[in-house]
Amino acid sequence: MSTLIPEFRNVGAAETRSPLLLTRKVTKIYPTREGRDVLAVEDISFFLAAGEFVSVVGSSGCGKTTLMKLIAGLFPPSAGEIVYCGQPVKRAQRGMGIVFQTPVLLPWLTVLENALLPIRVLRLNRAEAEARVKDLLALVGLSGFEHTYPFELSGGMQQRAAIIRSLIHEPHLLLMDEPFGALDALSREQLNIELQRIWLTHRKTVFFITHSITEAVFLSDRVLVMSNRPGRIVKELAIPFERPRDFDITTQADFGRYVHEIRQLLGGSKDA
Repeated sequence: MSTLIPEFRNVGAAETRSPLLLTRKVTKIYPTREGRDVLAVEDISFFLAAGEFVSVVGSSGCGKTTLMKLIAGLFPPSAGEIVYCGQPVKRAQRGMGIVFQTPVLLPWLTVLENALLPIRVLRLNRAEAEARVKDLLALVGLSGFEHTYPFELSGGMQQRAAIIRSLIHEPHLLLMDEPFGALDALSREQLNIELQRIWLTHRKTVFFITHSITEAVFLSDRVLVMSNRPGRIVKELAIPFERPRDFDITTQADFGRYVHEIRQLLGGSKDA
């Protein structure tokens, strides 16, 4: 049991490391125009250790995206506390990067200029950032596309460009909200492999939201399973497979057992 979060159980080996982020009994209530309150997430407690890859799975509407926005400081919780790098989260954090389900690239800017947007906003050194962009382009297989516009790229290439943009200011924590959900199955698998390679290279802490049970088990050190709304963490599973992983692992019996357990926790729903 973690001494850092007494109310959270079954946290596995990662509990011995210093947490980069903690949530303690986080609850979010949304008021509606009709005057009634909607309880989106309730009593959420977990932690992220530095360098971990942690996924969250749950049904549509269970509060996964709400939880990510709370962590990002885009709005405050109704109750509870979120602590990042030892400080309460009160607003958007410079040390976090966000990747959304759609790439949200500005169509009038090239891949290079889209990648450098956080540098402009944060007023960081452009020359140093341009050198990092070239390294990141090579890492995700987009070398030579610096001066290409988003409409000239496939969906998978656009999402790779969005990942570069999220990493350019060297965040400690990368928040990813179903970043591959709109892609075809083959592109999704390819980007799962690319994301694993990026993670192994940079060792950023990743908080990854997905509908896909297989994707969560393939990518993660730990998987948090959320209930239907109001979203609560009903179980955490430590995923023990060595890295790097390839998709042959998905045919193994041990892998299938983790997928089956999570599917049962979600009420037997089909894996996306």
